[in-house]
Formats: sequence, structure tokens, C-alpha cells
Amino acid sequence: MKTITIFMLAVIAATLTYAQDTTSAYKISHKYSVEGDGSWDYISIDDSSHHLFISHGTIVQVLDATTGKTIGTITDTKGVHGIAIAKDLNKGFISNGRDTSVTVFDLKKLTTIEKIKVTGKNPDAILYDPFTHRVFTFNGRDSNATVINAKTDKVIGTIALCGKPEFSVTDDNGKIYVNIEDKSKLCMINPATMKVEQTWSVAPGEEPSGLAIDTKTHRLFSVTDKLMVIVDALTGKVITTLPIGDRVDGVAFDPIKKRAYSSNGDGTLTVVQEVNENTFKVIENVKTQTGARTITVDKLTHKLYLPTAEYGETPPATKENPHPRPKIKPGTFVILEVEPLK
Repeated sequence: MKTITIFMLAVIAATLTYAQDTTSAYKISHKYSVEGDGSWDYISIDDSSHHLFISHGTIVQVLDATTGKTIGTITDTKGVHGIAIAKDLNKGFISNGRDTSVTVFDLKKLTTIEKIKVTGKNPDAILYDPFTHRVFTFNGRDSNATVINAKTDKVIGTIALCGKPEFSVTDDNGKIYVNIEDKSKLCMINPATMKVEQTWSVAPGEEPSGLAIDTKTHRLFSVTDKLMVIVDALTGKVITTLPIGDRVDGVAFDPIKKRAYSSNGDGTLTVVQEVNENTFKVIENVKTQTGARTITVDKLTHKLYLPTAEYGETPPATKENPHPRPKIKPGTFVILEVEPLK
């Protein structure tokens, strides 16, 4: 029998440790096929019912996240972008970019209650603020936000913004934050007074899109091109920046695991661990699928959901369409369920 030296044992131990460290802590546990070949944008979840709300072309499809089955469809949402959930009012609110409206629907019956005309063109991101019971649509073409009383479904105001708004979040305690994409800034809004109170730079980040928040440590996670910018929500100070994947659009935060997830269109999911309020680190880049650029997290199961599809060839550029996008392959639209293993 050969003698195993202490050196050889050390090498074996190091090899095993490396193998463990490179094992992914996440896996794609399911791919749920969803009918339709239209484009998509935001995805939202009611984590109390585990219902997923998916913006898809001119409709919103509702999936049971526990089974992957479609349980409802909300129609006539032309140019749909986002879905805001008001669980305390049993309502949902959908931003319809093409007809400058918001669809109000019953959260349990999944039926339309009414449609509201907003005060700006192309309502994109949409947010329900439980602190004021108000809905805010962020209107991309008019650089403003429409404010709706969520109890009465009536428009009660318009907030002027300094540029094109993208995603927004609430701290549930009297502050709302929204990325301003074309100015590389971040605005803090008082939802009660409907006034912008602060405007901060997210430099060195540029053209921020997705935004998430840790309401306990008051940290904002703003995702920009290949960079996550972490900002103090009280002062606007940039705490740190971290590298993420390419073509990002969305970001989500799990308050239990203290992790921010950047969904990157290049087919990766960047996982950022909040060690404490001033220390953050990238712990993994999970392989997902090309095009999986928006995301939501179920805060009870800690599972992540990302819509995407397979693409065909990109058509040649024309004068009318100088930046063509590749066409979606029919029948390939799916929701990826990404599950943490540890």
C-alpha cells in the first residue's frame, strides 16, 4: 500500500474545497411554457397566493407558481409593461403603454374592474404604495408620473420628473424611489405631497433600469450597464458598485436571504450578498437563458422567476428600423423558475 503524505492530503482537501466552492447554489428547477409569441416586460408575484403576473404582448397571463399552470388572462392591455399588486385592496393595476391607460383588476377573480386614462404618454413602470394607498405610473415619453387613488381609482395628481423614468420602489414608510434612465439619476419622491424631494446621481453607473430596496438597511440596488450601484436611500450616497452581467433590465431583493438578484439579458443571473449595510459581494453568476432580463422573487419560497424565449435571426437594418431586434421563435416563451439550493 502506498503511503499518503501530509502534502498529498492537503492537495486532496484543497481540490475538494474548490469543487464545493464552484458548485452552483442555484438551479433552474422548472421551465413553464406559456402560450403566445409576443414580447414581454415586467413580471410580478403575489407571494401570498403564489400567483405570477406576466406582461405578454397585449395581455397579462396569470400562472400558479406552484404548478406552472395558467389560471387566468387579463385582456386588452395594449403595450403592457408592469403589474402592481395591492393585496390589502384585493386589486391589481396594469400599465398599458400604447393607450396611455391603467387596467384595474380584481386580484382573486382576475377580472377587469375598469380602465383609467393617465396623464402621460407610455406609462411604463407602475407601483402601489401601501403607505398612502396610491398607485404611481411612470410615463416614459412625458417624463412624469401619474398618481391614482387606489381606493377610488381616480387620478389625483401628476409629478414632473427630470427625465425618462424607469423602475421604482417604495420603502413602505413615506418614500418612493425611481430611476431616471436618460440622466443616470435616482429620484426620491414623497408620495403624500406628490413632490420630488431629492435627486441623486448613480455615477459611475449609466442609464439605470431596474431598482430594488432593502427597507431594513435603507439600501437601494440600481442596475445599470454591467454594474450594480448600491445607494444609501437616506442620503443618496453611493455605497459601492459591483460587476454584473450584460443587458440587464431587472433586479429583485430577497429580504430573508439578504440577496439582490440582477437579471441579465446575456443569459446570466448575478447574485449579490448583503453581508451588512456597507459590505456587499458577488457570490455567483448563475446561467439562465438569453433574453431573461426581468425578474421577480417569491419572498416566502425564495424562488426566482424570469420570462424569456428563444430567438431567431436578426433582420437586416433598414432606414425605417435602423436597430432591428431578432424575432421570437414561435412557441418558445417560458418562465424560468430558479431555485436556491442553499
